[in-house]
Amino acid sequence: MQNSSESNAPKQHSILAQLEEKLGYRFASREFLKKALVHKSFANEKLGDPAASNERLEFLGDAVLDVVVAKHLFARYPDLPEGELSRVRSELVSAPALAAMARALQLGEYLCLGRGEEHSGGRDKDNILADAIEAIFGAVFLDSGLDEADKVIIALLDDDAVADVQRESHDYKTRLQEEVQARFGVGPEYVLCDQSGPDHDRIYLVQVHCDGLELGSGRGKSKKAAQQKAALAALEKIGLETELDLENNSKNDRK
Repeated sequence: MQNSSESNAPKQHSILAQLEEKLGYRFASREFLKKALVHKSFANEKLGDPAASNERLEFLGDAVLDVVVAKHLFARYPDLPEGELSRVRSELVSAPALAAMARALQLGEYLCLGRGEEHSGGRDKDNILADAIEAIFGAVFLDSGLDEADKVIIALLDDDAVADVQRESHDYKTRLQEEVQARFGVGPEYVLCDQSGPDHDRIYLVQVHCDGLELGSGRGKSKKAAQQKAALAALEKIGLETELDLENNSKNDRK
């Protein structure tokens, strides 16, 4: 987007309207949106005013984003513990995740950049894109409040990305690795025992062993999925054995 002037005002109006359509939100005051698109390099080189950049809006948008995503995860995953909620939120608001969100909007095309950033590929840099999308969230918040910012952010959140990140909370292989390493001093080994079905719909059977003992098995449409299910079966077996050991010890103590 070019610097504003009376001569290019109609073009700028059209460009901003296009971005509003992608956001699904129309600003009452487009000055907020304009400022959200001004990178500090442009503010310094073209405007001669560092305060005219989007950095303050980015600061505000970062806080708004945290609140909205935290509320969304809290409501969507009522059984997820605090540590996992924090981890999922951190991944969803990370620079790469926000940059991907910005690219989906083609946000780089709308940014006001200085000459150096323009020539060095600034329109596709993760940090610049992430900062800009946060600045837009801050702009929406100032323009209409938290409820509207919430709507914009949730609409932009990729449900598949949320599900993928949350699914990683069930990383049973890592948990099993930690458990058997602590108990037995060796790590688990995964063995592919069978694969069946046509190429486009394979089913894999995997067993997990530790120190020569089979701890569990699992089936899945990929080797990784089968390994996760095998690890879950092993964790359940270990957990059951632990409960039985505790029960037996308790009975022995009472004798």
